[in-house]
Amino acid sequence: MTATDPTPLAPAAPVRPATLTSDFLQRLVARVPGSGGATWSLTEVYTGETLVELPQSTPADIEAAFAAAREAQVAWAARSVAERLEVFKRAHTMFVDNAHLTADLIQAESGKNRRMAIEETCDPPMVMSYYLKRAKQVLAPVKRGGPVPFLSTSTEIRVPKGVVGIIAPWNFPFATGISDAIPALIAGNAVVVKPDNKTALSPLWGIEMLERAGLPKGLFQVVCGEGPDVGPTLIDNADYIMFTGSTATGRVIGERAGRNLISCCLELGGKNPMIVLPDADLDETVKGAVWAAFANTGQICMHIERMYIHDSIYDDFKRRFVAAAESLQIGASYDFGPDLGSLVSVDHRDRVASHVEDAVAKGATVLTGGNKRPDIGPAFFEPTILEGVTNDMLAGSLETFGPVVALHRYATIDEAVALANDTEYGLNASVWGTDLEQAERVAHRIHSGNVNINDALATAYASKGTPSGGVKQSGVGARHGDQGLSKYTDVKNMAVLKKQVMGAREGQSYDDYVKQMLSSLKLMRKLRVR
Repeated sequence: MTATDPTPLAPAAPVRPATLTSDFLQRLVARVPGSGGATWSLTEVYTGETLVELPQSTPADIEAAFAAAREAQVAWAARSVAERLEVFKRAHTMFVDNAHLTADLIQAESGKNRRMAIEETCDPPMVMSYYLKRAKQVLAPVKRGGPVPFLSTSTEIRVPKGVVGIIAPWNFPFATGISDAIPALIAGNAVVVKPDNKTALSPLWGIEMLERAGLPKGLFQVVCGEGPDVGPTLIDNADYIMFTGSTATGRVIGERAGRNLISCCLELGGKNPMIVLPDADLDETVKGAVWAAFANTGQICMHIERMYIHDSIYDDFKRRFVAAAESLQIGASYDFGPDLGSLVSVDHRDRVASHVEDAVAKGATVLTGGNKRPDIGPAFFEPTILEGVTNDMLAGSLETFGPVVALHRYATIDEAVALANDTEYGLNASVWGTDLEQAERVAHRIHSGNVNINDALATAYASKGTPSGGVKQSGVGARHGDQGLSKYTDVKNMAVLKKQVMGAREGQSYDDYVKQMLSSLKLMRKLRVR
């Protein structure tokens, strides 16, 4: 790490895609209510230039959005599941066919590289595809026997919550803002989404595509503003909250939802570990480690910030990993050239830099990187590998959420597992080794909602049929899988008794009735009727 940042150069401005016309962007933001007249300058991250002025919603605007959504939700919920799914069959094709336009928006507003932007566009179609297959089964009524065999039944009926509030983050605005809404809509709900101000364009485009596919207008509302300004009104008007973001904000949202007696799903922060076992294939592991630490410039909730490498292979891994990191191409471009894009903002770049500076001041070593890169763009930061990081450092205990990773040695598997679990977080973990049985044994010992073996994070997150969430301080609830759909419903228990047989018969003493009842319980257990 140099004492000062590199001398700033005038960066060559990237060629903004011709798709991002002023008329197109103005059309997108016209959907956002902003009766107070306030706006937010939404900028192109690569250059800092304003793309469009984003209206900021007032509390009255938010209440009106919920009122309109509730009105639209009644007719939508009255449709059969099959009818609702038809919209998403058409939407799937539309989302795939427009992937490059969507990626243009994602890159402009978030600064990520092209590969990550394209991969983000794939998430909503993948979610649609899973629920197109499973929704009818998950949402179908389930009829069971009641307390009296043959004479009673109980039916589990899935009922939509009503209007779901979604608070989406800036790191994957399209994937979270739209993908989290898909199962809520399929379940028969309306949605009001609040994207981050910095990254509102791609969710707005996603809503437009859904409406083109046949989603009723008014069913999917969007409001914009800073969290403290719009969050309380949004939560107070919602029937369910889906939030992705920091643990600190998640606690505030969970507390307010609890006071309102509504449920919420919170996917929060992580300080995710990776364990490299002695038998790991280092060619594969180093390649995976680069992705684990630096994909999306480290701005992934599930990305790896702590790597534990066995003593016997530590030096070889370190040498290869540092060389691989130094070979990465950083750039501001709308093509597939750069391996890394920008951080989302100058403020976030400064926060990431502060973690590195604090670590160095307390004795850590920078093996590579550690510098801001204003010669490329306002918010660029080099991929950074640290050694000697301890828990008293910001980078040792807090989520950095940038292209910064710390390397650690370990001697025994027990030590590696203890180090991996030495955190208040539990969102994701990674284990690398050629003996899959041993790797699975290690994975079972890690306290985390997701554990990937011989991968960093994508295998778990892209497995849309399996719930994905955090434990400990990394969240409550999960997205994906059947749970990711059923959470947006309430259960109605419709019970039917065909004949009045629950109680003593006329002329029967209660003592005789109790004997009969207790004998019946034993008989039903023996016959496995109940």
